[in-house]
Amino acid sequence: MITAIVLIDCATDSIPEVAETLAALPGVSEVYSVAGHVDLIAMVRVREFEQIAQVIAGSISKVPGVLNTDSHIAFRAYSQHDLEEAFAIGLANAD
Repeated sequence: MITAIVLIDCATDSIPEVAETLAALPGVSEVYSVAGHVDLIAMVRVREFEQIAQVIAGSISKVPGVLNTDSHIAFRAYSQHDLEEAFAIGLANAD
């Protein structure tokens, strides 16, 4: 799985609508409304590298209200959540 983190500037008066449209696009797994220098962050997850351009340039950038994107390709994921799941394999839930 290839993951891209896409920072998105959009028209201020259309942030919720843009976020909902982006979240419905194939290849977009999550969209976050955030504070800071961008309005939204989209997580793009695809199986093949070529699909990154299709999703970002072909879909995300063309959504009305999207003004600019800044994309980052993830090399490796580090997650405490993943580690907890790996160590819990086969163990009964202690709760």
